[in-house]
Formats: sequence, C-alpha cells, structure tokens
Amino acid sequence: MNFDYSDKVKRWRDKLEQFMEKVIYPNEKAVEAQLNQQGTRWKNPPIMEEMKAEARKEGLWNLFLPDSTYGAGLNNLEYAPLCELMGRSVIAPEVFNCAAPDTGNMEVLYYYGSQEQKEKWLIPLLEGEIRSCFSMTEPDVASSDATNMRTRIERDGNEYVITGRKWWSSGAGDPRCRFAIVMGLTNPDAPKHERHSMIIVPLDAPGVEIIRTLPVFGYDHAPHGHAEIEFNQVRVPKENIIWEEGKGFAIAQGRLGPGRIHHCMRLIGVAERALSILCQRAQTRVAFGKSLAEQGVVQQWIADSRIEIEQARLLTLKAAYMMDRVGNKEARKEIAMIKVMAPQVALNVLDRAIQALGAAGVSDDFPLAMHWANARTLRIADGPDEVHRMSVARLELKEQSVHRQ
Repeated sequence: MNFDYSDKVKRWRDKLEQFMEKVIYPNEKAVEAQLNQQGTRWKNPPIMEEMKAEARKEGLWNLFLPDSTYGAGLNNLEYAPLCELMGRSVIAPEVFNCAAPDTGNMEVLYYYGSQEQKEKWLIPLLEGEIRSCFSMTEPDVASSDATNMRTRIERDGNEYVITGRKWWSSGAGDPRCRFAIVMGLTNPDAPKHERHSMIIVPLDAPGVEIIRTLPVFGYDHAPHGHAEIEFNQVRVPKENIIWEEGKGFAIAQGRLGPGRIHHCMRLIGVAERALSILCQRAQTRVAFGKSLAEQGVVQQWIADSRIEIEQARLLTLKAAYMMDRVGNKEARKEIAMIKVMAPQVALNVLDRAIQALGAAGVSDDFPLAMHWANARTLRIADGPDEVHRMSVARLELKEQSVHRQ
C-alpha cells in the first residue's frame, strides 16, 4: 500500500490549507459572536455564507463526492488528507459543503435516488441552497441494534404515512433544513434486514413537529442543532421512497461506511489541532523554574500524542484504501477498527492539551472543550464502540477459522 499523496492531492491540500489559515481560523470566533448578536442562535450567521461563497469561488466545494461533475473527483484515499484538514475547525466542513449529515444524504440520493429525487433534493444540497437531516435514532429503543426501530412507514394508495418519534436528527434545528431522510419499518414480517425503508420527508409537511433541540455536553451547536422530531401521520407521495421498500439497511450500509470514515478523518485533524495547541502552550509557559516543554511528563504527553496520531492516520488511510480497492462491505473490519480507534485517540490528545492549558483548556477561549464534546459523541454516533468491536471480533474469528482449515 502506497499512502504517498499524489501531486493532485498535494495541490488540493495546499490550496485548502491556505484557505484554512486565511479564512477559517480567523473567523471561528466571529461565527460564534454573530450567532450571539442575532437575537436568536437559530439563524445562520452572515459570515458563514460569505465564507462559503469564497470557498466556492476557489473551487473548494463538494470535495467529498467522487463524481467530478459535482465534486473534486477524489476517491476515499485522496479525500482523507483534505477531510483531516477540515476537521481542525468545527466550522470548516460546512464552509466547503462537506458537513454531515448533508454529505451522507447527498451520497444516498446520488447512489440510490430517482431522477426526480435528485433534481428536487440532491441538486439544491450540492448547490448549498438548502440543508437536510437524517432521522434514524429513536428515544424509546436501544439504537445500538438498529433493527429495534419502531417508526412506521405504511403505504396508503399513492402515499406513505409516517408515524413515530426520532431524536438526535442533526441539522434539523437549522432554518435552512428542508427535509429529513427517515428510516422506518415498512414490513414487519419480512426477513430481519428487509423490514425497513428510507423515505424523504419535507420538514414543512403536516404532522412533522420539532419537539426540541438537544444540547451536547452543554453545547447547542446552533444553528445546526440535534432535534427530537415527532412524525404524526405524516403523508408524503409514494415517489419519496428511496430505491424501494425493504432497502433501508442496504442503503444504511452504503451511507454509513463513508460517513464513519469521514468522521475518523476529521478526528485526526482534531487531534493535530490539539497537539499544536499543546506544543505552543508548552513552549510559552513556565512552571517550577522551567518551561512546560522541558517537563518530563509534558514531553511524554507530546510523544504519546504523536505516536497515537500516526497510528490512527495509517489505519484511516488503510481503511480508505480498502474501500476504494474492494468496496465498503469488504472493508468493514477496517472501518470498524478505525471507528473505535480515532475517537479515542482524539480524546486522548485533547485531554492532554486541556491538562496542559489548565483552566484555559476547559474555557471557550480555546477550541479544545468543544472538540472534546464532539469527539466524545463519536464513540456513540454511527454505532457505539462496543458494536464495532463485536464486528471486528466476529470477522477475526471467522478469518482465523478459515485459516485453521
């Protein structure tokens, strides 16, 4: 496996890095300030649209999508270093139209949507005109086993009727969010993984009610938000079903593979940002007569952080390589492994940086606390660590059994 960046990727990376230094980092505080000045946090700050317009002008738009008609035409391995750079800032992915859950929804519509669905929903997402959310998790069942989902999607003539409650639908608090992709039960008597379907539900449809937005460790993530949504006898046209009935889990696997590795790519960027802050602080603060950088324990933190980041990056690149080479299904063990490892590495490095900064580390003067809150959720989101470890163990046992024969 050769993980050297191609000349094409180096050009993209250099261009993106310059944009991050020139536009993204200087405006991180400005985004939050505008949110607080608007009278409501649930409104898009003007500076975000200004940055997005500049990014699009620079061609830094839809970099995640392999189709060069709409994106940069990069595969997973090529996209990895770019996604890592975006991960260094919580505001960057949206600026480049590469933010979850829109990226996953765009991929669902691109690969599985009808022509009508693409024209009505995909193109506006690709253009950055609207946003979307993904409604899968439910409050009343153990979502680590997705077959528990109770939301019903029932055919009634030329319509489907959706009834149920979802939560942690990220993005639904945004006033630009126009629709949800909802996963629910269409045929309880079908084989286990053919009972569920995905359907497009406009958020302004009668019967859709956003109950509340849910904070994450005290962060509201406005104007994006994470919503609890009630679907009360919501009727949508039969044409809104994605692919066909019973394909919900097949679509989910196609969606979650890239989604999971994109999270991991960004987490490498989070860890790099934290290590950079740690090193800068260590070289400028003095305690007990010498700089923090000269203290043995801090040197150990720095060394362990670099070692762990390199390990996580290599496993992320291997998973991306496998996805490109043999497909998401065959790469599922690598995806599961990095989905466990990347959040933990990011949390380790963030924790050390917070410790080095002391009280400043837990404040909003530095991005460490917010990144920690985000990284901690990723030990749960898109499948908890325990489920991914179970998958790795089962695949390993199967492979070892074959080898012994």
